[in-house]
Amino acid sequence: MKIFSNLIVVLGFFLSANVFAGDPLIYSHETKGAIKGADVVAYFSLDPTDKAVMGKEAFSHEWQGATWKFSNAENLALFKANPEAYAPQYGGYCAFSVAHGFTTSIRPDSWKIVDGKLYLNYSRISYMRWKLDMEDKIREADENWPTVLTVCEERGNCKE
Repeated sequence: MKIFSNLIVVLGFFLSANVFAGDPLIYSHETKGAIKGADVVAYFSLDPTDKAVMGKEAFSHEWQGATWKFSNAENLALFKANPEAYAPQYGGYCAFSVAHGFTTSIRPDSWKIVDGKLYLNYSRISYMRWKLDMEDKIREADENWPTVLTVCEERGNCKE
């Protein structure tokens, strides 16, 4: 009986480890870094219609297992001082997708700041659909995060 219970404990460990295997906490492109190399601090000084400002390799910082890039030393210093204030919601994954229970990549130019928080989306279309009922989508995504990291799109690899 003891062998059987030990076997269940070991099997449970391996199964639970697999449940937590999924997308990383922060969306990071293989070569461009977190959120495809966009400077997260810069978003907070942009007009809503502006395109994302891309970061530079010279102003990189490792945080939460991802490489974050910034356009200048000042933005890098601001991020280092308080990364949670600038990091995008849902680890930089598409807010619309997270609201619907899965993760997908983002386009740095599909963004919005709401109540001092940065939200990113996969495309202009997903951004427009997210924006239609933004409050509900934020609430739904908040409920799904971070368990959604263990769910992958049926059509293929969640990471880009």
